[in-house]
Amino acid sequence: MRDNSNYHDQINRSQIEKLREILNTLPSFCKIYFRGMNDIIAARTKIAYAYDLRVFFEYVRNNTDYCNNYEMQDIPMSILDKIKREDIEEYLEYLSLYKKDDDNDVMNEERGKSRKLASLRSFYNYFYKNELIETNPPSLVPMPKLHEKEIIRLDTDEVAILLDQVEAGTNLTRKQLEYHSKTVTRDLAILTLLLGTGIRVSECVGINISDVDFKNNKIKIIRKGGYEDVVYFGEEVEKALNDYLEQRRMIIPVDGHEDALFLSMQNKRISVRSVEILTKKYASNVTALKKITPHKLRSTFGTNLYQETGDIYLVADVLGHKDVNTTRKHYAAMKDEHKRKAAKAIKLRED
Repeated sequence: MRDNSNYHDQINRSQIEKLREILNTLPSFCKIYFRGMNDIIAARTKIAYAYDLRVFFEYVRNNTDYCNNYEMQDIPMSILDKIKREDIEEYLEYLSLYKKDDDNDVMNEERGKSRKLASLRSFYNYFYKNELIETNPPSLVPMPKLHEKEIIRLDTDEVAILLDQVEAGTNLTRKQLEYHSKTVTRDLAILTLLLGTGIRVSECVGINISDVDFKNNKIKIIRKGGYEDVVYFGEEVEKALNDYLEQRRMIIPVDGHEDALFLSMQNKRISVRSVEILTKKYASNVTALKKITPHKLRSTFGTNLYQETGDIYLVADVLGHKDVNTTRKHYAAMKDEHKRKAAKAIKLRED
């Protein structure tokens, strides 16, 4: 059967199915929360929250006396009012190191704990504000202090080396070179597009041929959160895309993938995982000190744009950040560095 549905509709459908699957493993009253947050939280975020809540309720069942006699799905909502602030604090400590069902160790540092507490806060806030529970202990627990992480990005010379190595197949194994001869034009187009526009890898793989407008050098993309946006590209991206499209027109795609811009070796729309793998393959030969992923290519673009313009609002708009504070949080350190350079540039007396 031919699948003519839109790629993004397929992704949304799979996310809905995944969320339902996880919800079936949670206390039944959790469905009230996810229905109530349906138009507020994106599907991918809901899945992440559902996983986090499953970890929490597994902890409560196994480490407290509140509901150890219940099956997971039968835990009543009234349990939420029995949980105390101390239980939440002990839960965060538990997250430092615990074992999954498959007996593998799981570790969470400050960011992992912060996200799980944020999930729990959102969950409790919904029931508390709707007067379904009387207490809200997660709101009493401070968020873990996050230490700012250095932005990992490619320097200008590293970008040039990366693209040169993609073209030449430098340092690839014999087996990789066999594939390289078939994918070099596609791989170069993908990496040039990521570096030249700063789009997310999920946005990249979702592009259709009909989304690309060479007359105005722009591409329609579906942003994180499901809304449409437009990004513009320069001459280097234009050339890389045109070179690839010449080759792309010779390929017969699998049914349902006719309009997909980037195709896999199986002539289907390329996956996020495949782009992550090809990025790692080429970038590992550029620098051993930086772990380069598609998101780091996005950071490279954002850094370059901010250095060229100094306009944080422009960077936020181009990267598709709804809140400029998200952008400022990532690039504020660069502004401080500029200020430090200015201070060192002024000499009051000659040595």
